[in-house]
Amino acid sequence: MSIDVSLPPLSPVRAPAKDAAPRRSELASFLRSRRERLDPEVLGLPTGTRRRTPGLRREEVAQLAGVGVTWYTWLEQGRQINASVQVLDAVARTLRLDPAETEHLYQLADVPAVPAVSGCRRLDPEVQEILDGLDPLPASVINGRNDILAWNRPYALLFPFLVNLPEDKRNSLWSCFTSPKCCHPFVNRQEDLARMVANFRARYGRHVGEPAWDEFVKRLCAASPEFAELWAEHGVADGGVRVKVFRHPAIGELNVVVTTFDVAATPETRMTVYTPNDAGTRERFELLRSESLPTGMTYPCGHSFDAPA
Repeated sequence: MSIDVSLPPLSPVRAPAKDAAPRRSELASFLRSRRERLDPEVLGLPTGTRRRTPGLRREEVAQLAGVGVTWYTWLEQGRQINASVQVLDAVARTLRLDPAETEHLYQLADVPAVPAVSGCRRLDPEVQEILDGLDPLPASVINGRNDILAWNRPYALLFPFLVNLPEDKRNSLWSCFTSPKCCHPFVNRQEDLARMVANFRARYGRHVGEPAWDEFVKRLCAASPEFAELWAEHGVADGGVRVKVFRHPAIGELNVVVTTFDVAATPETRMTVYTPNDAGTRERFELLRSESLPTGMTYPCGHSFDAPA
């Protein structure tokens, strides 16, 4: 009789991400720098004379954040440990991180459910001045999820159905897929919508697992079978400069070049500017300088074209 003394095969071990070590090293340095800049006295902690380093001690951060000392020490040492959204949020509050720093913390910790902090930031007032100065070129500022954050008067005259929506529903992707096909502004509707979804998919790749993004996709899939079908195709495309043709009840067909610029002061926010692509469109853009367009306009289907509020 023979006895099998061979060892069973080892289960495959998932290798860490290629950039895990540099990311953890950066996380360690970042946490240490944020801890050392805090004033213990301001936080109501005893200063004493035995502090060898500036700022708070690791155990003090752990105590204020309500986490274990060992866990926080390992986090600051850059060890490969799991960190939940709630715990990182407590650490961020303790270290008095601003929105940009908080988002940076979550990215370094490689936590997919990043809090929705960037979408809440207000645009600098100069951004609106730039938008207004582009008249008669329609222009807007949107974030990664296609929420409309700001616009100028020509843009409002071009897309009144969009800017008239409540703030929580003022989203170009949502509007394009839920508005009636008979009133849709795109002449090349199928092609343009597919491109919009592919562009959105490219941005979504940086936010997989984030509740705000996943919930938006889920709601839009439920509201629009057409979006759900395109989303299931997994098409991906970059932004780039592109040409679109709009149908406007008051001033006719508009052939435009769409150009986007990043707004560096607000991450993942971009300015979209529409410039005329032919002489006819350039002339029609001059009509957007008017304080108002003709009233009582309707789409070919008979639905009214509401002027901007």
